[in-house]
Amino acid sequence: MTEQEKRKIIIDEDWKSQVEEEKELLKRQESDQGPEASMPEDTDTGEEFPPASFTSHLMTLATQATAAMGQIPDPSSPDQPPPVNLGFAHYMIDSLAVLQEKTRGNLTEEEAALLENLIHQLRMLYVEVDTQSKSAN
Repeated sequence: MTEQEKRKIIIDEDWKSQVEEEKELLKRQESDQGPEASMPEDTDTGEEFPPASFTSHLMTLATQATAAMGQIPDPSSPDQPPPVNLGFAHYMIDSLAVLQEKTRGNLTEEEAALLENLIHQLRMLYVEVDTQSKSAN
């Protein structure tokens, strides 16, 4: 077996294990959010989505982190304070940091600046929310 073939096998195995880990994570997230969080794939809600882009992906991840820190009200219960899930917020911030590391040198100046700013702002917000939650207990 040539060196190139060995590398391909290692890459394929790493990819397969990563996909399995991501599937497990999604299953856990869906079970944490309840049955209403999962929608059948063939359901057409009639929503219009913006074109897929790196920037919109970053904003989606940042929005999820912000919501997990209780900064976005739950539309189904606007009279109650939004739930806080600091573990998930930490995971989303770490995901953005991984994207930053893995895409370093391949982003436009605007994309790199946006990513840097998002990570910084989310980390500062995380510290603030964490401090508030500890002082409330």
